[in-house]
Amino acid sequence: MKDRPWEPWIRRARSNLARAKQGRQSEDILYEDLCFDAQQAVEKCLKGLLIYLGRNAPRTHSIAHLLNLIKKRGKVDVPQQVNEAVILHEYAVTTRYPGDWEPVTEEEYADAVELAESVWNWVTSITSCD
Repeated sequence: MKDRPWEPWIRRARSNLARAKQGRQSEDILYEDLCFDAQQAVEKCLKGLLIYLGRNAPRTHSIAHLLNLIKKRGKVDVPQQVNEAVILHEYAVTTRYPGDWEPVTEEEYADAVELAESVWNWVTSITSCD
């Protein structure tokens, strides 16, 4: 692992994505929490990719910031669907705790998982991790 320091990030991303994809196995599971796992999968994938590209993984939940750092590195082209994953940021901040927001719908959850899978597939195709 020391010679491939991005792999633990990718492994943790895979875990978050797997949990997100399990869906609502009971009414006690909230879509907000599953979407948080989708967001975490994207965040960890992007941090793993940054490490793969020779950068440090910053302490941030901002997917937009992570994507900007990847783009600045200039070694990979970021596909449009990966860019769209910035909307998942809300699941790391706004809906993570009880508050003044509308509950996440099943459709929003499905979209979040689809975006997370797109990022996962893109990152693992570059890093050869899966």
